[in-house]
Amino acid sequence: MKYDVVVVGTRVAGAATALLLARQGVRVLAVDRARAGSDTLSTHQIQLPGGARLRRWGLLDQVAATGCPPASSMRFDSGYAVLSGAYPEVDGVGAVYSPRRTLLDVLLQEAAAEAGATLRDGFVVAGLRTGRDGRVTGIRGAAKGGVAEDIEADLVIGADGKHSTVAQAVGAATYLDRGATAAACYAYFEGLPVTGGEVYVRPDRMVGLWPTNDGLTIVFLSVPAARFAAMRTDLDTAFRELVGGVADLGPRLAAATQAERLRATPDLPNRFRTPHGPGWALVGDAGVVMDPCTGLGIGHALHDAELFSEAVLTGDLSHAHQVRDAYRRPVFDLTTRLAAHRPDRTGAVLFPAIARDPRLVTEFLGVLTGITPPDRFFRPGRLRRIVGWRGLGRLALARGHAPAHAGAAAFSR
Repeated sequence: MKYDVVVVGTRVAGAATALLLARQGVRVLAVDRARAGSDTLSTHQIQLPGGARLRRWGLLDQVAATGCPPASSMRFDSGYAVLSGAYPEVDGVGAVYSPRRTLLDVLLQEAAAEAGATLRDGFVVAGLRTGRDGRVTGIRGAAKGGVAEDIEADLVIGADGKHSTVAQAVGAATYLDRGATAAACYAYFEGLPVTGGEVYVRPDRMVGLWPTNDGLTIVFLSVPAARFAAMRTDLDTAFRELVGGVADLGPRLAAATQAERLRATPDLPNRFRTPHGPGWALVGDAGVVMDPCTGLGIGHALHDAELFSEAVLTGDLSHAHQVRDAYRRPVFDLTTRLAAHRPDRTGAVLFPAIARDPRLVTEFLGVLTGITPPDRFFRPGRLRRIVGWRGLGRLALARGHAPAHAGAAAFSR
């Protein structure tokens, strides 16, 4: 059978793309080498814009029904000041959800199937079919242990992650690449209650705590890539020491019980790829991948699904490319600065000034969750109003010194 669209990958980006296309009557096949219900490395957060999309699609209540608690507030501890407050609302959504991927991915896959998409798990794509003119016309592959087969399609969408088979097969150009500068670890803990999200930024690490399913709390640690090699000799001990050395997390972690094994990876690239060409397109990490320290990957995958599914219907993938880059570039800059773990003394001026104004705290939390572009929040005139003329002078002096603390440089340009 020939399909209008074949989506390679059925995690968040792929399943959501298949869902939205199928709802518009497009004949969609979505395949994935992994089995349905399998886990994957993830920072879990569905930030507010992503939650608003799920709400529009009629799926946010299903996320809540998994038992994943909402985090409607956040504590951001920069080391210079603590910014605590409630999140601003986006289209009626004022909480971040951090569901287990074993639940979220299946929820989206089932919704895609209910909309009319055909899903096949355990299917390995070996390559792409192309016509004489070089246009992609389908995929080649097989179910694990099965017979090879060719599947025709008018469009193949790669939603198969940062090491995308589709992107590699079509030679999708990389036009912005900042490499991998950090490594990440995370584990789930029982008996570590949190009422909202918690983020701690320190000179050599970033720590995040978020509530997830089954009464567990996910504890996330980001460190410079160079430090990760030394940690590997005893990763569990290093994880506990680095997390426990921040604020009051040592006693809290000691009183909790680790529920599952520690997960870790240094494979955290930061790059933009050209997301479309003759007969093909890329969504999610296949097109733009960035370090998970800002927890925006799921939200970006949902944004891509909406953006590119609309573009498939209108036939204007070039416009989707432009919109994607305009939306993603400012937060890419913020993320890669944080992931570089390069200290900066400007935080001593910036964060206490924000902390003094609850309205600024709320707006800043909007930056962290992907509502407000960082460059808009910290545009020059706005920055002067935040810190004052004297504060601008102190910022200039701080920028002239050797870096000493992570944080402010990630948020100011």
